Order: sequence, then C-alpha cells, then structure tokens
Amino acid sequence: MSYVYNGSILRYMSGIDLSCNQLTGRIPLEIGYLNEIHALNLSHNKLIGPIPSTFLNLKQIESLDLSYNNLNGRIPPQLIELNTLAVFSIAHNNLSGPIPDQKAQFGTFDESTYEGNPFLCGAPLQINCTKIESPSVTNVSNYDRENNGFIDMTVFYWTFMVAYVAILMAITAVLHINPYWRRKWFYFIEVCITSCYCFVLDNFC
Repeated sequence: MSYVYNGSILRYMSGIDLSCNQLTGRIPLEIGYLNEIHALNLSHNKLIGPIPSTFLNLKQIESLDLSYNNLNGRIPPQLIELNTLAVFSIAHNNLSGPIPDQKAQFGTFDESTYEGNPFLCGAPLQINCTKIESPSVTNVSNYDRENNGFIDMTVFYWTFMVAYVAILMAITAVLHINPYWRRKWFYFIEVCITSCYCFVLDNFC
C-alpha cells in the first residue's frame, strides 16, 4: 500500500540538497521557479548543459552550489540580480566566457567561486578576456583551419585538365601562325627522339 500526498509541500521547502548523487543530464528549467527556496546544492554530480536562465527567479536564494559538474556555456548575467545570494560556487565545470560584472553580491565572491573553469575570464580571475578563446571558438577555428587545408580533388582535376588543354591549344596556335617557331619545335622534337634512341642503344643493346 502506498500513500500519495497532494498538498503544497514545496511551498514550505527552504532548501534542496541533491549533492553527490551521480545525477546526469541537464538541470531542469523548472527548478528556477522554486522562488521560495533559500539553498540549492547540486554539486558533485554529472550534470551537463548551461546554467538555466530561470535561476534569476530564485529571489530568496542565499546559497547556490553547482560545483563539480560538467556544466558548460556562459554564466547568465541576470544572476547579478540575486541580491540575497551569499554563498555561490560554480567551481570545476566547463563554463566559458566573461564572469558577470562585479556588482551587488557578485562583488563579494572571490576566485575560488570560479576556479577549475579554464575558459572563464574576467575579475576576480587573473585571466584577461581578450587573451582567451572559448571551446566553441577553438573548435570553429580548428574546423576552419582543417577546411582551408583541404583540397577538393574533383575541382583540382577539372582545373588541371582545362589548363592542360588551354596550353596545348596555345602551343598549336603559335606553331600554326609562326613558321620560325614551328621549325624550332620540330627541331626540338627531333633532338629529343634522337637522344632517347641513343640512350636506349647505349644502355640496353
């Protein structure tokens, strides 16, 4: 026998701690609508994807710990509007881009809040945003470099054939129009044939 409670239990929930549970997947957007909770701990899991922009609705949040996951993307700049936030950690993820402005509560967070995210930049980290390239940009740059170094063999063959035919036609036209170069050409062919004949006689006979 089981019992189902249909009341408004989440209305009175002040905190959620789901840390160290091997959770996978993305953080549900709906968590951002629990606007009465004061603490949310999702650390030490295997969560992926970006930090939900719905977190800006957590107006009563005092502690938010998303550290030690595989979150990526940028830190939503709207989070600086969480004026009650006193404890915040997104350390050891794969986040990238600039850290939100050091305003309001974000001005109180030190470097340990963001450590372990090699592609984050800006204060309080000692990494200048003009000297760092995000993973997505790096991937695109590598892709461009690979494509730029790739030769389309079909185009190459057609270009070579057209150039070859054009050169033959140009030589034929010159020899047809200019008797002097026509004689020179036949003399050159005769010399080549004679040289090849002598080479064969000397080496194979």
